[in-house]
Amino acid sequence: MHVRLIGCKLFLVLFLILSFFRCADPANTLSVVGGADSDMIRWLEGEGFETRFFDDALSAAKAAKERSVILVLASGYPERRTAVSTAFYETIKQKGQKVYVEFPDFVPGIKLDAENLQTRLERGVVASSYFGSSLDSLQILGINDCHLISSDAANPLMVLAKVAGLDRAEYGLTGVPNYPLLVKGDFGFVSFSKFSDFGKARYGPEDHWKAVLSTIIADLTGKDDFTFDTWPRYLSPTLLANEAVSEEAKRESVQRGVDWFAKGKFFIHSDWKDRWLHYQSDGLNPVGPPVPQDEPVGDGTLGLLEGHSSNIYHDGSQQYRYWIRADVQGEGAYALAAASRLSESDEYRQPAINLIDFIFKENLRTGPRSHPDSAAYGLIGWSHTHPHVYYGDDNARAILGILGASAHLELSDWDREMVEAILANFRTTGKSGFRMNRLENKDLHRNGWKYYWDRDVVNPAPHFESWMWALYLWLYDKTGHEPLLEKAKSAIRITMEGYPDEWLWTNGIQQERARMILPLAWLVRVEDTPEHRGWLDRIVSKLLENQVPSGAIREELGGEGKGRYGKTKSNEEYGLHEAPLIFANGDPIADMLYTSNFAFFSLNEAAHATGNSAYFEALKKLSDFLTRIQVKSERFPDLDGAWFRAFDYERWEFWASNADVGWGAWGTLTGWTQSWIVATQVLVLQKQSYWELTSDSQVNQSFPAVHERMFQDR
Repeated sequence: MHVRLIGCKLFLVLFLILSFFRCADPANTLSVVGGADSDMIRWLEGEGFETRFFDDALSAAKAAKERSVILVLASGYPERRTAVSTAFYETIKQKGQKVYVEFPDFVPGIKLDAENLQTRLERGVVASSYFGSSLDSLQILGINDCHLISSDAANPLMVLAKVAGLDRAEYGLTGVPNYPLLVKGDFGFVSFSKFSDFGKARYGPEDHWKAVLSTIIADLTGKDDFTFDTWPRYLSPTLLANEAVSEEAKRESVQRGVDWFAKGKFFIHSDWKDRWLHYQSDGLNPVGPPVPQDEPVGDGTLGLLEGHSSNIYHDGSQQYRYWIRADVQGEGAYALAAASRLSESDEYRQPAINLIDFIFKENLRTGPRSHPDSAAYGLIGWSHTHPHVYYGDDNARAILGILGASAHLELSDWDREMVEAILANFRTTGKSGFRMNRLENKDLHRNGWKYYWDRDVVNPAPHFESWMWALYLWLYDKTGHEPLLEKAKSAIRITMEGYPDEWLWTNGIQQERARMILPLAWLVRVEDTPEHRGWLDRIVSKLLENQVPSGAIREELGGEGKGRYGKTKSNEEYGLHEAPLIFANGDPIADMLYTSNFAFFSLNEAAHATGNSAYFEALKKLSDFLTRIQVKSERFPDLDGAWFRAFDYERWEFWASNADVGWGAWGTLTGWTQSWIVATQVLVLQKQSYWELTSDSQVNQSFPAVHERMFQDR
């Protein structure tokens, strides 16, 4: 019996030993050099892989079993290449080990350039059929701020190149340099950049990166069933596509939306005013690193920065646009005042007042803009660096913002200035109601304002013209001044009679439709006729043909020859000028800078002006969509609560073509985007229109004296 007991114990020991070796399957145990906290390791450990960590590649190769897998990750990226030696490659060859090495300082048989290549617009492009049907050749992968080791590696699986397209390099790799990015050899894979922190660096789109990394790991380990349950995400939409949106969620979106101004340090503070001026420079390229989170935040007295540029650094942080624009100040004030009214709190009230006052004490309304005998009198300058430039559209949004803020704040402090601003634009509007895109001081002073009043020009470009028409209708409603109505109606009629063939579109035809809705809705307010309702319904219905079940509004390019910035025409042109987020009609992308934001505000006005239930339903869907896609991030507090310009509503991910220079896919804007979404969300929650909100305005009291002064020489 004693012998039998010993035999049982021996059997148990042997069983445990065999079980240990069976569990320690070389393919299931990964030897890792560096990157213990990397996104790749977090994902793989969640997929059930065991990991063992080593200080250097050679130690890992010596300690690891034969035919095991070694991952050599780029912990020193981008400053330091990953150290690998001849001895390491000899060891893995002898032991039949398989490896993935990234950003290496040595690869046998491949010549590496001494200097790293830092890129901005280049993207990863699949250059082979290796990934199979999951990722076809010429598919695109985003690698933000890619630092690459240029080499003479042959037959790459992926290359890095500046290519045009949304998900696919539409023009192939022609016309631009391309560099090997990922290669496969007898011993495994080499990446000449860093893939392993794909989440922290905000690489996209997610499905493409899942295909690349899972294929690499499957090749190395033999495992090909991945759940991706632990795939790291550090920034995401607030809600999933099918999640219900409550009224409370919308209230939270408003608060998070205005809190973002302070969280992002967009209110300039005197302690870092020099930083703003340094990076703003002459305004031609006013970008720089984020304001450090330990810096104090201002209160609006020094203005509000523009937001983020679309350039993402390799650590996932994002460039700021250190620019002061007049429209942003007015729009930001409107959002803050609306949030103050909704929350019944004074927290946002004073910053709103400060931003409006900033417009009038800075150079945006000083100089010739404040001299009654100047042709520029009453106009609002485009920006701190270009106060001598006047866009009617930017003036319109600044004015609408201030008027809306005034109503929420129950103040009339700026009524006279608002009448001056509207009439300054009106008297530089031609006979048919068109003002053209842009005026400058030098021309105004040479020609005088009556030259513009008397000229007969036609410019059917709603993006640039239409919101000023809306303001003429708004001021007509308050004053009864017939010329305001006459010029607005003239321009609207010409524009509608030319739709769609004659319309001049900027980044897409959808944004023009979105902008045209507002004057049409307010025309119904002042003259409710079947024709005017028909015009409004024609544009709204066409816009909503592209609204999908989630509420997103798909972008659309207009007809050939009428687009200011159409699809990118070659790889060489990618990123050189303003551009749409899509490459072709049908791409599942929504635009929160040019279309959805303005459609949101305008649809609310159209719904309340007409009582049309279809408009209200579309408005609710859009409100829900915008609530869901607000940015949520603990890692990036300066992005938490923002809305990016682009959203791929099929992937439910922040992704699009980043061809636009300055205002690309991941750009944010404290004015155009953020403010109109926040302020309109407040109107939706209050079941109110802007027209009704501002109905008690007392601008008519300032109108007679201002009009007499500004038109006395006509």
